[in-house]
Amino acid sequence: MKIISGGVTAARGFMASAAAAEIKYKGRTDMAMIYSEVPCVAAGTFTTNVVKAAPVKWDQEVVYHHPYAQAVVCNSGIANACTGAEGYGYCKETADATAEELNIPADSVLVASTGVIGMQVPIERIKNGVKMMAPVLSGTLKAGTEAAQAIMTTDTVKKEVAVQVEIGGKTVTIGGMCKGSGMIHPNMCTMLSFVTTDASISKEMLQKALSEDVKDTYNMVSVDGDTSTNDTVLLLANGMAENPKITEDGEDFEVFKKALNYINTSLAKKIAGDGEGATALFEVKVVGARTKEDAVTLSKSVVTSSLTKAAIYGHDANWGRILCAMGYSGVQFDPEKVDLYFESRAGKIKIIENGVSTGYSEEEATKILSENEVTAIADVKMGQASATAWGCDLTYDYVKINADYRS
Repeated sequence: MKIISGGVTAARGFMASAAAAEIKYKGRTDMAMIYSEVPCVAAGTFTTNVVKAAPVKWDQEVVYHHPYAQAVVCNSGIANACTGAEGYGYCKETADATAEELNIPADSVLVASTGVIGMQVPIERIKNGVKMMAPVLSGTLKAGTEAAQAIMTTDTVKKEVAVQVEIGGKTVTIGGMCKGSGMIHPNMCTMLSFVTTDASISKEMLQKALSEDVKDTYNMVSVDGDTSTNDTVLLLANGMAENPKITEDGEDFEVFKKALNYINTSLAKKIAGDGEGATALFEVKVVGARTKEDAVTLSKSVVTSSLTKAAIYGHDANWGRILCAMGYSGVQFDPEKVDLYFESRAGKIKIIENGVSTGYSEEEATKILSENEVTAIADVKMGQASATAWGCDLTYDYVKINADYRS
């Protein structure tokens, strides 16, 4: 696998563009478009929140009930959530406008929104944005980056990644972009992720690959415990790499899944590290668990603990908070067998052994916890299963950002 520059335009046949349509923000781009030269098979995973935004419902219809997709249109600033039949109608109007500009079927247009809940989108501005973006679609890496910047809300950095692998003697490229910073919690978060590939793969295997991978990537991220109404991951494959079509399990499918996992893991970590107000990416690895399910539950319990997140912000090796979070997770384990480590670029230190302090140096622990990427590793010595979750520290700025989000 080769890591390359770029995002959604890295794969053959994909183009992107952005526009400043003034949906909510002034003086910055706030709409993005992704387009494939040829129709794509599409896969998707969506929010588990009972309250689903209009674009989620629209995209579920396209992904689950139509054979192809060819374009994605996304706006930032207004989420088009809790907007009733009118909001869903605006999804159709957006798709219709895109279909007219690109000369493709309206039911091949996917729609996404992110931002404030409860407001209707200014549909005329949305349609004007579509008219601005269609003529300037480009396959350059710059165009992909501009699209990644356009979908940001409280994000502080654009998020994109791309890789290449060889499948059946052909070079296959996968690239992606995402947004996400707040209202982030496992089982999909306030995040939008768009992944494109030129791989030739059946719709069924594409969906299988995505559904399996989401469990270990986006569903292992938490910033603040809030699960959004708009969470969407879309994966489009146009087949232009001309590799032997992947239609079943096997070596080619495994290579594809490994590359997809790298994309989704990278984007998930970018979301966690850019949590609202965050100063550090906080990674929690649980090893030696009895089952995978136990490892997932334990790691999520620690990464979502507000007290632990606050300790990470303070560079405080307050390991009791971690053991406590593991203890209320619902998983049965022996706390007197647990070993705990902290690790970062500054080094690695063993904090507790068999459930009690090692007499570690607080100064050394603080130095390790002062990096912008920090890992806690808990060995529960119950079996062979492991899992990793990602989050961030909890800072004063998180409250400031969310106290006046609508204004």
